[in-house]
Amino acid sequence: MELNELQALMERTYGERDRARGSAATVAWLAEELGELARAVRKGSRDDQVHELGDVLAWLASLAAQLGIPLEEAAARYRDGCPRCGRRPCSCP
Repeated sequence: MELNELQALMERTYGERDRARGSAATVAWLAEELGELARAVRKGSRDDQVHELGDVLAWLASLAAQLGIPLEEAAARYRDGCPRCGRRPCSCP
């Protein structure tokens, strides 16, 4: 699935509810999901990690939609490699 497809899917599925909740609450949910992902990475199974990565992506897509920022646009920052040194792999100290 492409990033723009994910963002559109999350908007169709949860957009109205997420907008009513607001961006500040969405950031809080995203932070909670990041904590669950951290726990899954440390102590969980691969299935747990896949589940939590999916949740983080969904909340990130929701936040981007609320802010009016396409995920593709945000990801483009890394299109040419490291945004600081411009290289692949990164050669920053």
